[in-house]
Amino acid sequence: MSRTEAIAKASAYFDDGRFRETLARRVAVRTESQEAGSAPILRAYLDEQIVPELAALGFSCQIVDNPQAGGSPFLLAERIEPGAAFTVLTYGHGDVVRGYDSQWRSGLNPWEIIVEGDRWYGRGAADNKAQHTINFAALAQVLAVRHGKLGYNVKVILEMGEEIGSPGLKEICALHAERLAADVFIASDGPRVSAAKPTMFLGSRGGVNFDLRVKLRDGGHHSGNWGGLLRNPGVRLANAIASLIDERGCIRVARLLPEGLPQSVRDALDGVEVGGSVGDPEVDSDWGEPGLSPAERVFGWNTLEVLAMKTGNPEAPVNAIPGHAFAHCQIRYVVGSDSKNFLAHIRSHLVALGYDDVEVLPSGIQFEATRLDPDDAWVRWGLASMQRTTGTAPTLLPNLGGSLPNDVFADVLGLPTLWVPHSYPACSQHAPNEHILASVSRESLQIMAGMFWDLAEEGGQVHAQRA
Repeated sequence: MSRTEAIAKASAYFDDGRFRETLARRVAVRTESQEAGSAPILRAYLDEQIVPELAALGFSCQIVDNPQAGGSPFLLAERIEPGAAFTVLTYGHGDVVRGYDSQWRSGLNPWEIIVEGDRWYGRGAADNKAQHTINFAALAQVLAVRHGKLGYNVKVILEMGEEIGSPGLKEICALHAERLAADVFIASDGPRVSAAKPTMFLGSRGGVNFDLRVKLRDGGHHSGNWGGLLRNPGVRLANAIASLIDERGCIRVARLLPEGLPQSVRDALDGVEVGGSVGDPEVDSDWGEPGLSPAERVFGWNTLEVLAMKTGNPEAPVNAIPGHAFAHCQIRYVVGSDSKNFLAHIRSHLVALGYDDVEVLPSGIQFEATRLDPDDAWVRWGLASMQRTTGTAPTLLPNLGGSLPNDVFADVLGLPTLWVPHSYPACSQHAPNEHILASVSRESLQIMAGMFWDLAEEGGQVHAQRA
C-alpha cells in the first residue's frame, strides 16, 4: 500500500479508457442551465451520473431542492469514517453554458467527445465535467489502495446552476451549514495559469456587472437638420465611460480601486507569467494599471471592462441622431475593495462631472472577492503535495482572475479554500469548440490522487497545526 501505487492506478484509469468513457457519458447530457425546461435533465445528471459513483465509494447522497423558486437542484453527499481526524469539503457543477451547436466547426459536436490529438472536444469538458470527474476518480483510486480507509471524512456539494450565477447556493450552504461543516475546502474549476504549469489558487476576484444608459428622447432626429443642436447620447456615454477609465485601461476613480497590493500577494505572483501559450492572445504591455506586472494586473488588481455598447442602429446606420445609448460594463475586483458601494461611487463621480443624464443600473448577480492567506498551513501542504507528484514547483495564484462562488465556502462556511484547476486558458470554455487537454487531465488525475493520499498521511498534522 503506497502513494506510488495510488498514482499508478490513477494513471491507469486514464490510460485504459475509463476516464474518456465516463466523461463521454457526462458530456452527452445536455445540462444547459440557461434553457427553460432543463430542470429534469439537470436532476437526471445528478441521479444517473454522480450518485451511483459516489454511492459505490461509500457516500450517502441526497438531492435537495433549490430554496429559490425555479432553481436547479443540489447534491449533498458525505462519507464519514469513525474516528476521522478532520473533514474535507469538495465541490463541482454539472451544468454548462448553451451548446451553440451550429457554431462549432465541422466535425465537432458539443455533446460528443471528439479526440484530435491532445485535444478532447465537448461542451462542459473543461467547465466543469472533466474537473469533478477527475477528482472523484482520483479519490476512488486512493480508496482502493487504502482498502477503504482514509482517516478523514469527505463531503460533496455539486450544483447545477453555476453558469447562471449559482442561485440558491448561498442559502443552501447557510441552511445546511452543520451538515457541510468541514476543516478545509479542496475543489477544481477554472484554468491553470498555462497548460504546462500545475496551479493552485486560493480564491477569486469578485464581479459586479452594471449598465450605463443614456435616454435623451424618443426616436432619432435627422442629423442634417438637428446636428449641433441636440445632445448625442452616444457621445455623452462615450465621454462618461472615458471619465471612468482612461485610454490605456487604467481606472480613473480611486474609490473603485483596492486598498493596495499586499506584499504577500506580490511575493506569490513574483515570476508568474500570463499568456504565451498556443491559442493565447498577446498581452498588451502598455494596458492597465501602470507599475504592475501582467500577473499583478489580472490577479491582484481591479479592472473595469466595457463588454457591449450600442447607440442607434449599428447593423443599418441612418443619418439620424439617436435618442438613447447603452453600455454593459463589469468590474472585476480583489479583496480590499469597497465593492458594496461601487455603483454609488460611479453615480456620484458622473454627477459631479455633469453626467446626470447617465443612469447607472445593477445587472446580474454579484460575486464577492475572496483570498486565502498564501502562507496558510493548508496552502503550504497542498503545494508540497503537488510538487511531490509532478517533480516541479506549482504556480500559486492568490486568487483566480475570474469569479467563482468561493465567497460561499470562505465566508458562509468559514473554510480555507484551495482550488486545483484541471483546464488551461485556451480551452474555449463558454465558446464553441470547448475542449480539455488529455495530457493535463492525466497529470491532474495523478496530482489529485497524490493530494487525497497525502491528506490521509499528513492532513491530521496540518489540521492540528492550523487549529
